[in-house]
Amino acid sequence: QAFFCLLLCIPRGSSCPPSCQCTERAGAKAVLCSSRHLEEIPKDIPRDVVFLKLDANSITRIPGNAFRHLSHLEEIDLSRNAIEKIDGAAFRGVAAGLRSLDLSGNRIRSIPKEALLALKAKLRLANNPWHCECALQEVLWEARLDPDSVRDITCHTAPREEYVGKPLLQVLDAGVNLCGVRQRSTDVAVLVTMFAWFAMVVVYVVCYVRHNREDSCGHRHYLGALPSAPAHAE
Repeated sequence: QAFFCLLLCIPRGSSCPPSCQCTERAGAKAVLCSSRHLEEIPKDIPRDVVFLKLDANSITRIPGNAFRHLSHLEEIDLSRNAIEKIDGAAFRGVAAGLRSLDLSGNRIRSIPKEALLALKAKLRLANNPWHCECALQEVLWEARLDPDSVRDITCHTAPREEYVGKPLLQVLDAGVNLCGVRQRSTDVAVLVTMFAWFAMVVVYVVCYVRHNREDSCGHRHYLGALPSAPAHAE
């Protein structure tokens, strides 16, 4: 009976994931899961965790609401994983309190801007194979990036070949507007589509007029070939 009473007295969510180590740092709970060959974010992380280290694992994605139940979370280290996909709602529920988020050294090419722009945390995004596009430009200008890592955000791919291999900050400092590039590309596509439709209409009208002209000429030839009616004697 005393054993069951002890179990009931343990705070819910205070257990530690079997692959991790839970400690206290300055009176706050830290969950350390570094280099544990994890392929996904553990489901049984204690609710009162403040510092969460998941670095140097094999995590490939951050699903929506991955940390929603961790309302005390202030720091997340997801560096040196294999993350390729981040859901737009990945940090929902912790955006207000999060102070530090490390996503450096992954395989991230693009990221929904809504996943990061709601954060007040200092971000580390360096050493990822970024595709330099409008969403990444907006993150760079509006999010709180760690100043020491900004210059390591490099364009692995880009709309124009001359941007490839250059730091994104250098590209933007040169006056390039990636959002403008996307807008111009869209405008060109619209103009090409409109021109194609206009050309089709012109071709149709020309063919229609030509067809009617040929029918009219054929009708005249037919009438000309008919014998003339005999003149009535007066």
